[in-house]
Order: sequence, then C-alpha cells, then structure tokens
Amino acid sequence: MTSQSAIPSHLFIRDTLRSIVFLIRDLLFMLFTGFAINAMERSSVSGLTLFACWMGLIFTGIWVIGHECGHGAFSSSKYVCDIFGFILHTVLWTPYFSWKVSHHRHHAHHASLEKDEVYVPKTRTNYEEYFSDTPLWTLLMLTRQQLFAFKAYLAFNVSGQKEYPLPSHVPGVIVSDISMLGMMFIVYKAANTFGTLNVIKYYGIPWLFVSHWFVMITYLHHTSPEIPHYRSREWNYQRGAAATVDRDFLGWMGRFFLHDVAHYHVIHHFFPQIPWYNGEEATQYLKAVIGDQYLRSTEPVFAALWRSYNECQFVDDDGHIVFYRNKKGEVSRGVAAGLVDS
Repeated sequence: MTSQSAIPSHLFIRDTLRSIVFLIRDLLFMLFTGFAINAMERSSVSGLTLFACWMGLIFTGIWVIGHECGHGAFSSSKYVCDIFGFILHTVLWTPYFSWKVSHHRHHAHHASLEKDEVYVPKTRTNYEEYFSDTPLWTLLMLTRQQLFAFKAYLAFNVSGQKEYPLPSHVPGVIVSDISMLGMMFIVYKAANTFGTLNVIKYYGIPWLFVSHWFVMITYLHHTSPEIPHYRSREWNYQRGAAATVDRDFLGWMGRFFLHDVAHYHVIHHFFPQIPWYNGEEATQYLKAVIGDQYLRSTEPVFAALWRSYNECQFVDDDGHIVFYRNKKGEVSRGVAAGLVDS
C-alpha cells in the first residue's frame, strides 16, 4: 500500500468556505487584541509586551493561512489561493510568489543535502567553532536567528541554495518585489497618519514576534538530532518527507492560533495540499504506513530549541545518510549508531 492510497480521499477535499471562516476568526481575534492594546494604553510595559506577543501569535496564524494558499490547500481554485495568499503574505512582509517558488523547491527536495532549500546543515569542513562553547555566545546567536533569520533568507537568500528561479518565475518575483515596495509606502503613510509609535506598537512589534514564531516553528520542524539527511544516492521523496518532526507546539494555543502547523507537519510534507483542518486525522493513517519513520516530540519547545541549537552543529563530509553532530563531533545518544553512515 502506498502512503497516498492509505489516506481516505475525503481528507484531500479543500473547502473554500471553511478556510475563509478560519481566516475571519483570526481577523476578529486580531481586532479584539488591538482594542485590548488600546485599552491598556497606560498599562505597564510588560502588559503591552504580553499583548504584542499575543498579537504576534495571531499574525503568525494568518501567515500560516497564506502558506496554505501557497500550497493550494486553502481552496481548490488556484486563483482563490493566490489572491488570498498574496494579500495575507504581503501585509506580513513576505514576497508571496518569490517565497512560493523557493518553498516548493524545499518540499520537492526536503532533507536532500544537495538540493534542499532551507536549513541545509553545514558540513564538518565548513563548521566554524569560534566561541560556540560559550553559553552567552550561543544565546546571542540564537537570538539573532530568531529575530533576523527569515528576513535574511528573503532578502539575501541566506541558508538557501545558490540557484535562482527559472525565467517562468520572473513575473511572479517582480510582482512580489513591487508588493514589498507597496508595503513600504503603506507603512510610511500609516506612520504619518497615526503616528510612528502607534504603528510600531500595533504592527511593528507584533511582526517581530511573527518572525520569532515562524523561525522557531520551521527550525524545529527540520532541525533535530534524530532527523536524518540524505545525499543523492539514498534520497527519495518519501524519505525526505518523513525527515521532519511533529511537535506539541505551545499546546492548545499552537493548535488554535497556528492551525496545527507544528503539530501535524509530517503529513504536510507528504501531501502539502491536504487542508490543515484534516491534518490530525490524516496523520493517523500515515503513521500506519510509515511506522518507525514517523517522528513526534512532546519535549517543551523552548527546551527543544535550546537543545537542537546546541546539538545540531554539522554533519559529516561523506556518507550517504548522515545525522547532526554536536560541538564535540558526537552524534546524539537518541540516534541509533547503526543508522549513521560511515
């Protein structure tokens, strides 16, 4: 039995109206949170920061819906998906069509050391230690990643492959670039109209939290000592799709506000067009097929972030199936030694 034949066909059905209801729900929560921030105008800095963080979580959920549009999971209509996805990602500073190209390449080559698009491990030869054993330095580098990694990837292709889109992608890339210029103008006008501090408070700071949550989610999807990476001889689509981890990310908040993007990510890599609201049920069928290849973690996500950032430093220069090694060159004790290619 193939993995696709194991999934009931009704779980692949994309309900446009249902997707729109999820989006409206998120937008209503965004408005209510904005009113709450306004009501706390004279509240403490910690209170305002808490609400900004909450708004960032809501913004991230809206970004996730745009991500589903990019995969065609929002609606059976490509045009509906692209219209909604373009708007939602543009207002959150993501060049939709450009991102869509690189993200589809990521899915097509996931866990391939030669062809994957993001979170491609450094090899032992390219690993630079510097102050990596110093906890303070590690914390600073982790903070840099959480705040700036996504922006650096979008602007400078940091961590991505060094090949660029085909000519057929160029019109979409140009439209995406124009949309970013348009957002610069809109934010400029909003700052002039409503005040720079208000734009920062209601939009700027929450957007920084979007960057944090997004990078944390995707980093933990694809970075763990237990995840294998493959060179071309051993890579295939199913192996690549299984090389990610489902995580209990922020408990009920992750399920409600982030639309299960972290809880059920493995099924998403196998079948990106399955709607997120069917991910939980579809995962149960997939697990029965792939068995021990399925990875799930219940580790608290901030502990997992710190562990992965320390334990996942580089992979070996050779070998066809490789796992991350830590700063001392050791493979995690949680990885069976027999799986490491030597």
